[in-house]
Amino acid sequence: MNNTVCPKCGKPTTKLFQGKCKECFLENFTLAEIAPVLHAKLCPTCGARNVKNKWVDQGSLEEIVIHTAEDALFVHEMAEDIEIYIEPRALTPYMYKVHIEVDALLLDESFHQELETEVRVLRESCDMCSRISGGYFEAIIQIRATNRIPGDDEKQECINIANTVLERLVNKGDRLAFISSSLEIKEGTDLYVGSSNAARHICKEINSRLGGSFTESASLQGRKDGKDVYRITFSLRLPEFMPHDIIEYKGKIIEIRKFSKNVTGMDVETGARFTTTPDELQGATLISKRKDLPKTMLVAIENDDLMLLDPDTYETVTVKKPVMFSAEPGSEIPVVKTEKGLLAIADLS
Repeated sequence: MNNTVCPKCGKPTTKLFQGKCKECFLENFTLAEIAPVLHAKLCPTCGARNVKNKWVDQGSLEEIVIHTAEDALFVHEMAEDIEIYIEPRALTPYMYKVHIEVDALLLDESFHQELETEVRVLRESCDMCSRISGGYFEAIIQIRATNRIPGDDEKQECINIANTVLERLVNKGDRLAFISSSLEIKEGTDLYVGSSNAARHICKEINSRLGGSFTESASLQGRKDGKDVYRITFSLRLPEFMPHDIIEYKGKIIEIRKFSKNVTGMDVETGARFTTTPDELQGATLISKRKDLPKTMLVAIENDDLMLLDPDTYETVTVKKPVMFSAEPGSEIPVVKTEKGLLAIADLS
């Protein structure tokens, strides 16, 4: 085994540690170091923390203080089996005294060191909140409907879906996933979205759940840092018919149950399941929405027939009992008037 000489103490050694023998190296060894005062930038609106000039989402104020101390703590690169204990103590709402204990193994020696630091929390608006307050947006989603104006319930459902998608994207780190503003117009609603990526995810999710389609187009807004800056407009089209619409299609009266990539429903007269595609449904006409159907008195039930009062003439008429019908005589039930006469509408199931 080759020996060398420690340049500090002159003793022979088999290995040098940073130019010294083991004893000399450990003589002035410092396991961990931290600055006496640290600063943590905290967004007062959303609670995000600035780490190395990048805003990241964090938890409570105490957790932010702990993360700040962890990020600033230096532990010797040769240490192994490191264990760190951090205990913050609030001096004021935005100033913390932090006690740190570090245990580690180095060169078969166990080391323990205690440190103190102070974390001062500075409040500053993050990039996302600054952009939201400034009305920043990269994309516009135009919520419209085919051959009609979308209803308030539909528009609100689209907004609810959008908020769910945005929350998911924010949790994944997309800090431009926000709606800075919205605009109600006669034809529908416009959503101003922080990023085109978030807007695209919203449109896909709405189409997946409600049906319809969307297109996108870009317009040049200018240049920034030598690059062209574009704004994307997403034209979202909800389908012509929505769930629980009563339509006439090729001589059949159909209640739509689901409208997405395929259209499913039920034949009001026979109770048979109905399936087609949105393209094949062209030419169908809307008779009524279920919620807008008139109701009339159910007089009696005889086998497969129902005796109803005509809601216009108040005469008793006999109609076929629909499948999955459970109403009792004396109650009011929804009906629809067609060229084939009065039809009773089955319960939702």
